Amino acid sequence: MKFTCSTIMAGAFSIALASATAVFAATPNDQLVIGTSLAQVLSLDPQQGTEVKTQEILANTYDRLVFADQNDGNKVKPQLAESWSVDDKGITFKLRDAKFASGNPVTAKDVVFSIVRLLKLDQSAATNYKTAGYTADNIEAHVSAVDDKTFRIELTDKVIPEVLLYRLAMGVSSVVDSTEVEKHVKNGDYGNEWLRTNTAGSGPYVLRRWTPNDIVLLEANKDYRDGAPTIRRIVMRHVPESQAARLMLERGDIDVANALTAADVRTFESKAGFVIDQVKTGGYYVLAMNAGKEPLSKPEVREAIAYGIDYKGIANTILGSYGRVRNVPVPEDWTGAIANPDWSLQPEKAKKLLADAGYPNGFSLTLKTISQTPRVDMATAIQANLAQIGITVNIQQGNGADIVAAHRARDFDLLIPQTGSFMPTALGSLDNFASNPNNAKEANNAGNFVWRSAWDIPELNALRDQANKERDDAKRLELVKEIQEKFIAQKPAVLPMFERFEPIVVSGRVKGYSGHPWSLTRIEAVTKTDAP
Repeated sequence: MKFTCSTIMAGAFSIALASATAVFAATPNDQLVIGTSLAQVLSLDPQQGTEVKTQEILANTYDRLVFADQNDGNKVKPQLAESWSVDDKGITFKLRDAKFASGNPVTAKDVVFSIVRLLKLDQSAATNYKTAGYTADNIEAHVSAVDDKTFRIELTDKVIPEVLLYRLAMGVSSVVDSTEVEKHVKNGDYGNEWLRTNTAGSGPYVLRRWTPNDIVLLEANKDYRDGAPTIRRIVMRHVPESQAARLMLERGDIDVANALTAADVRTFESKAGFVIDQVKTGGYYVLAMNAGKEPLSKPEVREAIAYGIDYKGIANTILGSYGRVRNVPVPEDWTGAIANPDWSLQPEKAKKLLADAGYPNGFSLTLKTISQTPRVDMATAIQANLAQIGITVNIQQGNGADIVAAHRARDFDLLIPQTGSFMPTALGSLDNFASNPNNAKEANNAGNFVWRSAWDIPELNALRDQANKERDDAKRLELVKEIQEKFIAQKPAVLPMFERFEPIVVSGRVKGYSGHPWSLTRIEAVTKTDAP
């Protein structure tokens, strides 16, 4: 059994998947089949969809100006850009020759259109740009097409060039075909209704079919600028049941399984012909608490919950290859990370905190979670843990659309979301946990992770803004440490529980696949060998 540090996310499947009871043979060499969960794929609009599996689709159907190379320390490298230059006021990009799948040329106008569109749509996808000082009102003054092959973006007073480059490498920065999208604009929606179920990119693949909670089918773009990919078809199959996916992978019905339970992942450790990849995402599994409701509005109650969870037990028995215990929102091996607090299952200490907060007899809460590995099992374990300190937890499972909507509407007591990191630095990881510029309900800032928990953090937000624009590395590092310390001291309503990994089991027939920490895994260089 071979282990690597990269991941995998791709798959192929025969078109005989119209029926769930079909009989499958080994997948063809020119197709890649992924057994996965598509429960959270809600929109394929690159300036709207942010869910993990959505990113995998967008990564192959669109290009960005730049990308973070997971095989070279996540360094930013050119994609649509041929080169770029940085000055005190902004970044200028020279574009390479490329065409969209429609045949239209990729121009600087398309880049401007895409970035403006992201801010004007004002969905959760725009959050990382908004925290960098870009808004729907000012974005048009900050981006320009100098000529057809030259794009420029001006810096705000809240962002440094390195941090902006990583934002431009995100999936939400995908460049769309402005000519094609503008044909489908309805009632000023920037083409959103059409792009939710169609693609208009310049990537190596094009969307041929998407049936929610069933299948995504991508076909090779024969006019792709670097030549048509060897893998002619990518099929992402909705196989949320881990045991079913394991059996399909063992039989050769699928090439990749990325929604297995930790126990099913372990069964491949001793099997020849498979590779287990474990991607460090820089993100977390989080217990979100609604600080806008009593009793969770009280820091003592939130601290009691932090002391009421058996993190080590959950990590060992449930999480396994999906992560490790970490209660600070910076991975422990990243520069600037501070030590973990002493949060662990300490029932007596937790009970005293509840009593001091005025709840000696405990209370009841509802915990909402997506019906997906490993979150359902985590929810069950947390329910049992908190019962020991007098908190009765009722679990409510739902699909991606329902649970995500509840989270964004602050319609929950407890909820288990997951985060990622938009860049491989402490500041990138902290961005989800230390930003909330306006906690008012009327702000309706549903794209902001902390706002969803109604946790007001003006001091942390100011420190994060200061760190984000600090150009001196040493000073920025000190600010990053201060943010972490104050985050712990304020008894967070967004409690990091486990650093999140993505374990993926891949058939040994698959060659050249390298998983991406932001799920932006590209397939154009992947090949397959003959079945044994």
